[in-house]
Amino acid sequence: MHCVPLFAGLAALAVATSSVAAGEDRPAVIQSLEKQGVTIVEEFPAGSGLRGFGGVAEQKPLAVYVTPDGNAVIGVRVAADGRALDDQRLQNLVAKPMSAGIWSNLAASTWVQDGKESAPRTVYVFTDPNCPYCNRFFEAARPWVDSGKVQLRHILVGVIKADSSAKAAAILGAKDKTAALFQNERNFSKGGIEPVASVPDNLKRTIDTNTALMGALGFRGTPGIVYEDEQGLIQKINGMPLQAALAKVLGPR
Repeated sequence: MHCVPLFAGLAALAVATSSVAAGEDRPAVIQSLEKQGVTIVEEFPAGSGLRGFGGVAEQKPLAVYVTPDGNAVIGVRVAADGRALDDQRLQNLVAKPMSAGIWSNLAASTWVQDGKESAPRTVYVFTDPNCPYCNRFFEAARPWVDSGKVQLRHILVGVIKADSSAKAAAILGAKDKTAALFQNERNFSKGGIEPVASVPDNLKRTIDTNTALMGALGFRGTPGIVYEDEQGLIQKINGMPLQAALAKVLGPR
């Protein structure tokens, strides 16, 4: 388990790279978009008459094209043959650094290990101890975890029932957190782990921080699953994956 006393700012989920420097050459429309919540990362060549800017909005990369009249178009620049021209550039400028920043924040959060430390694949799961779909995902992942191919890292939250935080605290406060997690999941149909009578302040802060991180990543329920695809880009699934999607999340069996 890793722990940080405070999540280093939800703003840390913004791209971990330098933004376009302020100056007279910054188009007014770019400044207006930034005031509306768009993070502009870097300018890139966009052909005759256009200025291209890579940015992020609501955890998604986007391209902004400023026209000669000072207005902007947000979308995809397409070549005569129908190819999207700037996808690879956006991936390099925005998507990869953004994914690396998110992955770093997940690694620095408080999580409970489920699987071998040497597993070649890591998957983060926002888990509520009372969530039946979290339990289903826990069970569905056993072949991958037990074979040593995947390590699940459960980021515990308390959002479903009144005693969810107390159960999360029982797991996080246990001497063997992994064993406590298994106690909850293996006995889920019988009520799971016994909740603590009172959640200690330090564990309440941890659970609140985990919940804030879950919300910052756009999850509104559990399980919230985060994994890296073959290109090293962050992918997210809200809820129990369908059987066909398990291989994408967990890799080959």
